[in-house]
Amino acid sequence: MTSKKPSTRNLLDSMIAGWKNSRMTRYAMFVLLFIVLYVSLAPNLLPQRFDIQVGTVSDSDIIAPMQIPNNKSTLQAQEAAAEQVESVYAIVSMRRETVISQMLDRIESLNQDDQITNADKAQIYSEEIPQRAQNSIANFIRNNREAGKYSDKMLDEMQKTIGEQTYSIPEETFLKIPRLSTDEIQDMRQVATSIMSRLMSDQITDAQSARAKVAELVSTSSLNSRTAREVVQELVRATLTANKFYDEEATRAAKVEARENTPTVYIQQGEVLVPKGEKITQEMYTLLDENDLLKNDVNYWPQLGLVLFAFLITLGLYMYLRQSIHQGRSYNNSQLLMLIVIFVIGVICLHLVRILQIGNSPYFGFLVPAAIVVMLITLLLDIQLAYISSIIMSILASIILNMSQHELFDYQFGFFTLVVSFTAIQCIHRASQRSTILKAGIMSCFFGAIAVLTLVLLNDGEWTRMSMMYAVGFACIGGLITTVLVLGLMPFFETTFGILSALKLVELSNPNHPLLRKLLIETPGTYHHSVMVGNLSEAAAEAIGADGLLCRVGSYYHDIGKTKRPGYFIENQNNIGNPHDSIDPKLSKSIIIAHARDGVEMQKEYKLPKPIRDIAEQHHGTTFLHYFYHKALKLAEEQEIEPDFTENDFRYPGPKAQTKEAAVVGIADSVEAAVRSLSKPTVEQVETMIEKIIKGRVDDNQFNECDLTMKELDVVARTLKEAVMGIFHSRIEYPEDIKKPDQKENKA
Repeated sequence: MTSKKPSTRNLLDSMIAGWKNSRMTRYAMFVLLFIVLYVSLAPNLLPQRFDIQVGTVSDSDIIAPMQIPNNKSTLQAQEAAAEQVESVYAIVSMRRETVISQMLDRIESLNQDDQITNADKAQIYSEEIPQRAQNSIANFIRNNREAGKYSDKMLDEMQKTIGEQTYSIPEETFLKIPRLSTDEIQDMRQVATSIMSRLMSDQITDAQSARAKVAELVSTSSLNSRTAREVVQELVRATLTANKFYDEEATRAAKVEARENTPTVYIQQGEVLVPKGEKITQEMYTLLDENDLLKNDVNYWPQLGLVLFAFLITLGLYMYLRQSIHQGRSYNNSQLLMLIVIFVIGVICLHLVRILQIGNSPYFGFLVPAAIVVMLITLLLDIQLAYISSIIMSILASIILNMSQHELFDYQFGFFTLVVSFTAIQCIHRASQRSTILKAGIMSCFFGAIAVLTLVLLNDGEWTRMSMMYAVGFACIGGLITTVLVLGLMPFFETTFGILSALKLVELSNPNHPLLRKLLIETPGTYHHSVMVGNLSEAAAEAIGADGLLCRVGSYYHDIGKTKRPGYFIENQNNIGNPHDSIDPKLSKSIIIAHARDGVEMQKEYKLPKPIRDIAEQHHGTTFLHYFYHKALKLAEEQEIEPDFTENDFRYPGPKAQTKEAAVVGIADSVEAAVRSLSKPTVEQVETMIEKIIKGRVDDNQFNECDLTMKELDVVARTLKEAVMGIFHSRIEYPEDIKKPDQKENKA
């Protein structure tokens, strides 16, 4: 029974490893991602269509799938706005005082002609004065028509209005004009032009009402002659015209502008277009038809567009992940599945916030926990992938949270998501404590509020002060919700997908962890050895781009199995004899080899993550226990018996190191133990010893199953040498110290 357990476990591990690295499974993951993108965007880009006809009864409520324009209500609102527009009048500047002055000039000239009788003069005045008044108007209209200063329709209206309001001077007035003297005419000129200028400075639509004021103005003038006052009064009345005229074209343009400025009346998303049981009217049918909500004509182009859109996003992510392999980063299928789950969570959050938008204002969209996806990806996967994901989530947010039917993207939500995501990445990418998540959430609140305020200022006039306050407040609340969700989801992903985040590693490095306390109390020598190995392996791992923190924490636990039989390991044999001197070397071998297996079992009991367990299991690989093998050979020779064992019996069971981290910890473990065994190590001894350890493992094929290169092994050797000299500085003798012992004493 016991012989089958290892094979069963190996088979299971092989199946898991095969699933994680299967190419077909990877392709299936990307197909799944494509489906997730398509399904998440379909409700927004492919609204539901209904199969109904006029006169039939709706068997369900027909809900507006998005914000759609109500053309009938919009048209009614436009007509109401146009009706409220007042008629537009044009004010025409007409210098009528010049006309009346010219009339008085003619009167003065003709009155001085003694060859013409007064009767003839009266006859001439009765013909010329009205004609002059009419000609001045005709000339004014003709000149302005040629100049194009006023529209033809307005000039026609002017001509019509003045014609209708023409004033006729009584005949007896013309008989009185020839009796006027030159001095009287000069006095009349001043009074007439003054009165005309005063009256024409007002806006006159009805000349008759303005003419009613003439008598009063003349009576209060400086004229003393009754005849002069009467003639001035009649000349002003005849010359006075309206100067404010109805402008039909300007009025029509104002009505058009009022219609254009009338905002579109929308049916909000979620409103009932057709209630259940309601008979479909032509108006309802037209509304659905205008907004492409009927199945009358099947249009497959939007579906094709969405397929291409989701395909391009999936292809872009695939190409990035493929390129990352060449840059030393790789993602197995388990990590890819976790990435898809994170995207699904992000999309669900977007749609939940979208539901809140229905029936409310668009600023509810800023409540979305926009940074949840990038924060999880940064903590669990990779910062570069988080930046790529932030762009994808910004695109999704700008589509899903968009409430306008006529725009594919709402840049406001895309910009907001991008700002919040970039802020969260920068705040959390070096997180070493879970409190960092809270700090990242607070910074996301702050910069999210700034992003919203920026959008409000750029769209001045579209936001009220109250809506601005709501938007900023929702952005802050969204950042706090993000923090809560990330803190809640982190343990789920770490446990379900076996992800060992930096936060979890820092927690495991706490000396108060039960296993580390056990190691410190029961095997202080092993504890000190593990800490030293952690320092060495972290430096070496970071030098080659591996996970230094994983190496450090893995080193703390790599020899935890020694706590079962602490006295059988040399670092714990203080002031006691070596028990291996009195037992069979085969038993010694079994005890030494067992510590790796015992450590894994203890870690499983305390539910330590698999990467930590793998380091404990793989740090010795299948290395050879030379000392006990040769001791067993010598014992067999002394007993003069044929050895019943081989070299393979004195090897660790493995497996060999599967990762760079496990290999580096194994090298650092051997180096630390070797340096500790030297009483007075020198620099040359340390260099030789490190090179020998690494070369021995290379020759023994211990690195064949991990992706360590020879160049990286050289970097590891150089880094370990520098680290050893730094840690064991006081013990290592430098060449000059060996030559000059007196200087060595001074240094000490």
